[in-house]
Amino acid sequence: MRSSLPSIDPSDCSWWLDEALRKEGNAPAAAPLEGECTADVAIVGGGFAGLWTALALTSRRPDLSIVLIEASICGSGASGKNGGKVHGYWSSLGTAVQALGRDGALAIARAGDWAQDGIRTFASECGRDIWWREGGNLVVATTSQQEEKIAGVVQQARELGAEDHVTALSAEEVQARCASPVFRRGLFYPDAATVHPARLARALRQAVIDRGVALFENTPMLSVDPGHPCRIKTPRGLIVAREVVLATNAALSERRDVRPHVSIFSSYVVMTEPAPEQLASMNWTGEEGLADLRMFLHYFRKTPDGRVLMGSGSGPVGYGDDAQARHLTHDRASIGRAEAGLRRLLPELREVPLARAWGGAIDVSADRLPFFKTISDTRIHYACGFSGHGVNATYIAGQCLASLVLNEKDRWSTLPFCTRALPRLPPEPFRFTGASAIRSAILVCEEADEQNLRASALARAIAKLPKILGLRIGIR
Repeated sequence: MRSSLPSIDPSDCSWWLDEALRKEGNAPAAAPLEGECTADVAIVGGGFAGLWTALALTSRRPDLSIVLIEASICGSGASGKNGGKVHGYWSSLGTAVQALGRDGALAIARAGDWAQDGIRTFASECGRDIWWREGGNLVVATTSQQEEKIAGVVQQARELGAEDHVTALSAEEVQARCASPVFRRGLFYPDAATVHPARLARALRQAVIDRGVALFENTPMLSVDPGHPCRIKTPRGLIVAREVVLATNAALSERRDVRPHVSIFSSYVVMTEPAPEQLASMNWTGEEGLADLRMFLHYFRKTPDGRVLMGSGSGPVGYGDDAQARHLTHDRASIGRAEAGLRRLLPELREVPLARAWGGAIDVSADRLPFFKTISDTRIHYACGFSGHGVNATYIAGQCLASLVLNEKDRWSTLPFCTRALPRLPPEPFRFTGASAIRSAILVCEEADEQNLRASALARAIAKLPKILGLRIGIR
């Protein structure tokens, strides 16, 4: 089996963002902030969460003055690096029930449907082709241990009255959708879609500009003073605003009020060159996104021009609040695992070269669900903990943050994302040491399982620790 790994290094820029900027004709960035400005609302972060918040606020209150600042350019962070798989929480009912109970789990699953509707509407009205494709999500078992999980998922959906949102597929039905020698039975979630994430981010950027939002790029926030009004310092400017929204993803772990509830992980992806003939030969002619049933899952999808993106959620763990650590974006071993997953799961692509590889930090919450809050005794609001599930959830975040800014008690601000008590993680260095050990043990166990081997007793024992200790990080 030929590997393209020696010729591929992790990149600072995703294939998605490069393609989206070329499509725009490499339009210049918005000017950085110079001097002082005032606004009703200041939004920090030009990714999905910040941009959706700006759109939600302008829809509800067109009279508001809004300033949005971005440290680089819109779409350059996680919003332009992710896999572009868009789905709500029907596939996460197990995690959600443990964290929120039956009613809470169903509430966030319904909110995921509202978000799908909202993103679909935007895709149809934004005037750009953002590669929105509604083909569902196919989750496949590739080992007998993974296959054992299927019955439990279906049974829980039935108990919650959610059986319409997941269908168990036989091995033959899976192969009819995407043929692979390692695919066994599977689960199909019809609510899911795929999108070009960077084109979506850039379309949102244009939409907020068209709505009159004052956008400043290459303008990092240096500090925020939670006064009345709030004051945000930037390298060459100052924003005075009544309300502040922080939508900076993993960087929010720097805040003392957020840090106990979030751990930094990383995910890596590879993107192939176009391979339409190979896709046809494996029957992958639909628009499904796919994933396997590992803990550190492989997630994959194809593009309209015949490429395949394969991601692996097995990247290194971050220490403390350092979301900028180089190993979170430039770990060659993680790129190697993503490529190995591609060649093993989709062997028809074993000779197809890779076009690009990249990685990024993931803000994983203690219960693996995002949270949207207002900092006590301030008018500073934030969204964090997307846990690798951000394209759909950032739409929800935008609506929830808009409700928090406007002090509206509605279907968004009363969701568990906004109201639940947040569990805490152990402090450093115990968090990093424990998470790294558990990550390594789970990887050993899952790789042994794929080779039909039994991992060492020590690895199996460490891999079980999260469940034994009642933690939700490190379990599915």
